[in-house]
Amino acid sequence: MGSQTNIHEVHFLLMTLCNNYNLVTTIVRPQVDSYDVTVGENLGEMELVKIEKQKYWVHDDWYCKYITVKTPSGDYVEFPCFHWLVDDKEVVLRDGKALLPKDDKTRLVKQHRHKELESRRKTYRWREWQPGIPMSIDANTHKELPRDIQFDSEKGVDFILNYSKAIENLCVNQFMHMFQSSWNDFADFERIFVRIKNTISEYVMQHWKEDFMFGYQYLNGCNPVMIQKCTKLPEKFPVTHDMVADCLEREMTLEEEIEAGNIYIADYELMEDISPNSTDPCTLQYLAAPICLLYNNSQSKILPLAIQLGQTPGKENPIFLPSDDQYDWMLAKIWVRSSDFHIHQTVTHLLRTHLVSEVFGVAMFRQLPAVHPAYKLLLPHIRFTIAINTKAREQLICEFGIFDKANGTGGGGHVEMIQKAMRSLTFRSLCFPDAIKARGVDSPEDLPYYYYRDDGNRVWDVTKSFVWDVVCIYYDSDDTVQKDEEIQAFVKDVSSFGMQDLDCCGFPKSLKTREELTEYLTVIIFTASAHHAAVNFGQYDWCSWIPNSPPTMRKPPPKQKGVVDVKFIIQSLPDRGRSCWHLGAVWALSQFQENELFLGMYPDEHFIEKPVKEAMELFRKRLAEVSSVIKVRNEGFKLPY
Repeated sequence: MGSQTNIHEVHFLLMTLCNNYNLVTTIVRPQVDSYDVTVGENLGEMELVKIEKQKYWVHDDWYCKYITVKTPSGDYVEFPCFHWLVDDKEVVLRDGKALLPKDDKTRLVKQHRHKELESRRKTYRWREWQPGIPMSIDANTHKELPRDIQFDSEKGVDFILNYSKAIENLCVNQFMHMFQSSWNDFADFERIFVRIKNTISEYVMQHWKEDFMFGYQYLNGCNPVMIQKCTKLPEKFPVTHDMVADCLEREMTLEEEIEAGNIYIADYELMEDISPNSTDPCTLQYLAAPICLLYNNSQSKILPLAIQLGQTPGKENPIFLPSDDQYDWMLAKIWVRSSDFHIHQTVTHLLRTHLVSEVFGVAMFRQLPAVHPAYKLLLPHIRFTIAINTKAREQLICEFGIFDKANGTGGGGHVEMIQKAMRSLTFRSLCFPDAIKARGVDSPEDLPYYYYRDDGNRVWDVTKSFVWDVVCIYYDSDDTVQKDEEIQAFVKDVSSFGMQDLDCCGFPKSLKTREELTEYLTVIIFTASAHHAAVNFGQYDWCSWIPNSPPTMRKPPPKQKGVVDVKFIIQSLPDRGRSCWHLGAVWALSQFQENELFLGMYPDEHFIEKPVKEAMELFRKRLAEVSSVIKVRNEGFKLPY
């Protein structure tokens, strides 16, 4: 840092007592520097270290990773920091041992614990971004966030900048001046697709019209959460055996196929009465709430049997079938794929990973001090969730944001969707095995190629095992869990404030056992890591070929059969400009950050205890085994998962 190291003076006030201590602190700004400080007086037993930074420049924040103290006896004591030193504010640190509230013995450390949480609750405040959805942090912009949870560089999460770059890199900006102009045919979409082909997206482009590709995405696409076992046909979807007899392969009636467990259903009821995007008066946009019946055939392929594009049966809401005219059937499937895109983006991705993880994150900062083992365990998984969500509210899903440009639910429909989806957002639905079982798709024998389920269960089990190991290190009994007032306050804050005490959500208000605590912490880690990865990073693969996942539709769903041709379908699909915005969006959202961390990676040593480090090593080993199983399975697959 050259001459600036002479100007910046970092004061270490050792509060509590020993002889000839050597302190080494590492501060990043952006270089890494270390400083040795020798104390030549008797300080006694150390409990706290205070760091103060004097302010000299407008932007002179420093990031301190840790302080290591060498005692006169030759022992080393770690004081983890991982905080930004901002302005003239001081930071007081404890040594790196994770401790529950009951483990604090002296008045000084108890007081420090209390003051830290008191300060955090003033800094991390709840706010309702929109009524009826999970609470978020009280900040309008990324710059207003506490420095410790901001990104090092806003450029990495600047949606406007990233989308503009994506559009430029994909060479599609030449089409932007024709914003409301329709394409001429399906081949035209290749003109904006050619630069971003990969193994999966190219395969999707080649096979998107085929029924097997349509059905496969219910298992292993980027929204593999809609399919559920059909035990009885709903009255609102009056499919008869005669309608689908030609598609059934086992010489059974439709009712018998249902009874045998071979029929599945995907119901987009949530989309009913959602307001379509009306931000562009020159282009009318439309939404639908379809129902799709699916068949698990004798080769265990999932195929569409019947599609109804609305929730109310009748003459103007026909049931489309594979035996219909090819363009009627094609458009019906396109409408389902478009509705699936909206559910995926707004509910599966935004609500059920991002917004839920933010609730856990805000409550964690408010109720768990840095010395608490649960804080140390959770922080690496959700630290930047609040920052990315704040940036999204600032640029992406706000009024007149990027979301409004290309999406049929822009202009407020996406908020309506989240509000409706809150009725089915329960804590149990965030527990991966429970969610799979609730949809009746938990049997590998009945549904053998559901890799999302199989891989998800593996990662869930490995993660839960790791969390259990850590929990048992600090909690020797269920009674210890019940008497941990901080973990109980954390859980209550999530339920009573973050989820606004909505009874339908079923979030626990307290935890009674080590098993309950383990499951709770596993939900948080799994939601923010594995599940987010499963529904986010495949967007480019599955949604870049626009006819497979249209972000908006420009003509209403057909009310009768036999009136659709290719021209009508092209005019229904997104125009050139919206296609380009969509392409830029799924490209940008699917990219890894430069410094992306993956599950099991913990470069910042929040834990110093050997048993926890051993648990982390075992966690990484088990994750590597899961990765190996997946890699072997994917060998030779045209569609690797």
